[in-house]
Amino acid sequence: MIATIVGKAVGASSRLPLFRRDPNWSPRLPAVSSSSRSNRKAKGEGHSRRGEILSAAERIFVEHGYEGATIRKIADEVGLSSTALYMHFADKGEILQEICRDAFARLIAATEALALADAPPELRLRRMMEAYVDFGFSHPNAYRLIYLTRPMEARDGAQTMARELGYDLFRRLEGTVGDAVAAGRMAGDASIIAQTIWATAHGVVSLMITKPYFPWAERQVLVQATLDALFKGLLKP
Repeated sequence: MIATIVGKAVGASSRLPLFRRDPNWSPRLPAVSSSSRSNRKAKGEGHSRRGEILSAAERIFVEHGYEGATIRKIADEVGLSSTALYMHFADKGEILQEICRDAFARLIAATEALALADAPPELRLRRMMEAYVDFGFSHPNAYRLIYLTRPMEARDGAQTMARELGYDLFRRLEGTVGDAVAAGRMAGDASIIAQTIWATAHGVVSLMITKPYFPWAERQVLVQATLDALFKGLLKP
C-alpha cells in the first residue's frame, strides 16, 4: 500500500514542470513611493549645510533656550541625522559659540570702520550707535543670544567668548567717547558716558524685539528720537 502511494507521488512529481534558475533573475521588490522616502539629506550634502545648521540652531536656541535646544532638534530642522550634524560640530556649545562669534564679527566690522572714520568724534559715536541698533533689528535672534541669554544657559565657553568679544566692542566705543572728551565735546568719565550710550541703545533694541506686542512708534522715528535726546544731553553746547 505504502509503495503504491509513494509510486503515485513520484509519478505525479515527474509530471510537474521543471523550473531552471535563470542566472540573471532577481526578485522584484515593490516600488517605493517618493512620499515614503526619508527627508534626510543625501551623503555629501552636509558640507554645504553648515550655514543652514547655524541658522536653524539660532532659531531653536531662542525658542527653546539652551537646555531645550537639543542636537536632535537642530538636526531635524535641517533634515540631517544627528550623526551627520556631529561631523560639523562637536556639541551644541560649539554651535552657540560659532553663532556668537559670527554675529560679533559682523557687528565689530560695522562699528570699527565708523570708529576710525575721518569725522568729529561725536558724529562717529552717533553713527556707531545707529549701526549697533541696525544690527540688533536686522539680526534679532543673534542679538538675543549675545545680549539676552542668561549666563547659565550660555555655558560651555560661549559666554566667555561673548564676554571677551563684547568687551572689545565696548572698548572701541569707550575710546571714541574719550576722543569726544579730549576734543571738548563731552565732559565726564569716558567709561560712564560709554556705558550710558550703550545702555540706551541696548534698551531700545531689547525692548522692541522682546515686546513686539506693545504699540511702539515707527521704529526709525523712535530710534532717532532716543539718540537725539541722548546726545543732546551728553554734548556740550
